[in-house]
Amino acid sequence: MFTAAGFEKTFAYIELFKQGLVCTISLSVLTVLFGFILALILAVMRLSDVCPFRYLALTRDGHLREQGFLATLSRFNPIRFIATVYVEVFRATPMLVQLFIIYYVVFDGVDLPSFKLFGFIRFDRFLPGVVALALNSGAYLSEIIRAGIQSIDGGQTEAARSLGLSQMQNMRFIILPQAIKNILPPIANEFVTIIKESSICYTIGVQEIMYAVTSIKGATYRIAEPLVIATLVYFCLTFPTSKIIAYFERRMSRGDKR
Repeated sequence: MFTAAGFEKTFAYIELFKQGLVCTISLSVLTVLFGFILALILAVMRLSDVCPFRYLALTRDGHLREQGFLATLSRFNPIRFIATVYVEVFRATPMLVQLFIIYYVVFDGVDLPSFKLFGFIRFDRFLPGVVALALNSGAYLSEIIRAGIQSIDGGQTEAARSLGLSQMQNMRFIILPQAIKNILPPIANEFVTIIKESSICYTIGVQEIMYAVTSIKGATYRIAEPLVIATLVYFCLTFPTSKIIAYFERRMSRGDKR
């Protein structure tokens, strides 16, 4: 049950929530930044057309194979295959499992610096949390970016080729600038999702908002009041952000209608 005394005890540790807020925002910003870079690489890999065994598509007399093992092998794209496996694995497995694998397996035995960011965030726990969140976010963002790139009319690529632009120049100067406009709202929504999903990092000792809740619970033996305050903090983070995203989305859609 909620009690005035319980809230009074909880507010005595309000500094922990302030630290958790700073940590949560830092986690979210870095996750989206590194996740976007990874997602861009994955999206390009999934859209690549690198088939090293393409020559197997033709028979010795020059006819095109339509079926069979060699025909399938000729269409095999190892770069696309690797990116697809990565995306499917990270989208099909729980975030908690991924976090534990990164922290307890990948970083096991790695001697990370033990300094504290902002004077209270332990870097040796913060970095694995960022890596795990970014790897997971990259899998989802890559699909958003890929859909944005594929939404651009293919005729623009043909026009770029006729002007003598390379595939890289076409992607950099023509396709990506238009695609980014289409994918900005989903990417911003992913930022809101990351703010909420970052709460899972308390399980490895990252000092975010839920870590503050567990610390206060251990000190006061109260859980209801800290959870209420944590809910309000998350709401104050995500609700204004969602409204700002919706505002810019409406502005961008009005520009498309002109």
